[in-house]
Amino acid sequence: MIRQITRVLTFAAAIAFVPATLHAESPTSEADKFDLGEILVHHLMDAPIFEWNVCVPGNLKIGEYPLCGKKVYEGSEAFEKDPFRRYVFEDKDGKYKWEGGLPMHITRRVMMMFIVVALMLVIFIAGARAIARNPLATKGRYKNSIEAMVQFVRNDIAEPNMHHHSAGFQPYLLTAFFFILFSNMLGLFPPFGELLDMALHGVHPHHGTTASAVTAVWPGITVTGDVAVTMVLAIMTTIQIWITGFRYQGIQFIWTSVPNGVPIWLYPLLWPLEFVISPLSKGFALTIRLLANMTAGHVIIIVLLGFIMQFKNYWLGFVSVPGAGMIYMLEILVAFLQAFVFTLLSALFIGASMHRH
Repeated sequence: MIRQITRVLTFAAAIAFVPATLHAESPTSEADKFDLGEILVHHLMDAPIFEWNVCVPGNLKIGEYPLCGKKVYEGSEAFEKDPFRRYVFEDKDGKYKWEGGLPMHITRRVMMMFIVVALMLVIFIAGARAIARNPLATKGRYKNSIEAMVQFVRNDIAEPNMHHHSAGFQPYLLTAFFFILFSNMLGLFPPFGELLDMALHGVHPHHGTTASAVTAVWPGITVTGDVAVTMVLAIMTTIQIWITGFRYQGIQFIWTSVPNGVPIWLYPLLWPLEFVISPLSKGFALTIRLLANMTAGHVIIIVLLGFIMQFKNYWLGFVSVPGAGMIYMLEILVAFLQAFVFTLLSALFIGASMHRH
């Protein structure tokens, strides 16, 4: 359904802007040219806010890169031929990158994760204390909402898919569900910190360069739109698949990971598939599914609105703005849906390793 609506909106926008291209004026200079690709990269990719490169004392090296780390400035070979596309910083001597050391820079996504975690702690700790203070008292909307969401994850996701042995896994499933939900929802709000930074300094930082500390107020970026975040969540589920298998089946999980009734001569072929590749492929699927769904909607919204500036025809607003609004409404649904899907699949994958099939 989402794909069909997206195709219709994109096709309608294409029909609208084709005539506009015939009358679009050429930009007077490269500085005036609207670069939709640059806008996409800036809003989807990460950027540093606070610089922090951990330096290990001494002259130890791993290959060509010193553990202590050093600055390499623009114009040097190390700066220009950077295979890792590291973040760019600037001081009185010019632009530079860090070579070596341990990069622990506080980026927009890291700052957004701090905000997500802080909101979760405030909301759920306060709610838990309010409920525990008098469990039998009539609850208001705030406490009822928390209880309803927790009961939903516990009774409708964890218990049915983990054969009613979910008590030990509920903390992880609840944490994953609410972390993904909060990250998805908060990523739909505009980057108020960046807008305030532009209002104060009049400069819009490019992708990869250091943003002002004002941006940290609200970076406005989707945490789950980063493969590092979704991959770590998926790795946690993957590890629990193996741990649960050994916990419930014992050492025999090594060979009972292969379904019952398989001929013995097929074991050499199926064992690596079932014991090694299958859990890894499940983790890979969790990583890509969450990442792709949380990135695709943002890309479509930016592209639809970018059509107006790209072709310098404000009549496109009658197509692009309603289309972007509809996709935005779908993104709110997707934010809930992806938190549910990730938690549901995690419960299914972990529960499936409890018993031999």
